[in-house]
Amino acid sequence: MTEEQLIKACIREDASSQKEVFNRFSGRMLGVCYRYARNAADAEDILQEAFIKVFNKLHQFKFEGSFEGWIRRIVVNTALKKYSVARYEKEIVGYEVKDKDESILEPSAYSHITQKELMDLINNLPDGYRIIFNLYVIEGYQHDEIAEMLGIQPGTSRSQLVKARTMLQKQILQLQKIAV
Repeated sequence: MTEEQLIKACIREDASSQKEVFNRFSGRMLGVCYRYARNAADAEDILQEAFIKVFNKLHQFKFEGSFEGWIRRIVVNTALKKYSVARYEKEIVGYEVKDKDESILEPSAYSHITQKELMDLINNLPDGYRIIFNLYVIEGYQHDEIAEMLGIQPGTSRSQLVKARTMLQKQILQLQKIAV
């Protein structure tokens, strides 16, 4: 069955086709959920809620562009609704960002970190920082797009990204000290 046939069967509420769509995409989308969620239970909740939306809105899919990309956008938007960034705009994390904090680590400083360790560091960021970091760095959205999605100013998005990067750099340096 082609992807188009599968989608049309889902629109007709064919349960086996819906199960097939879920099985095809849930693994990758759960990975997206983990990047936004604070824990596994939240990630699974986001995934479940997102797929309910996918099936409810499937008739809106125009067969233009990637079906997976369309699903991903619903997953990201579902996660963003769960973690409203507006309330994290003035998040206090124990330090102020100064110009000297914005230095860039040399590649050798993070070459020893595994992908899992890096994802753990990202997941430990405060919600506002983590969401902006994921949207900008991993999903590839621009600050204007992020601002529109979250109902914030583009400058707030930029500021949160700088703070997220600074916090990640400090965590990486801390890991490097422990490893030595």
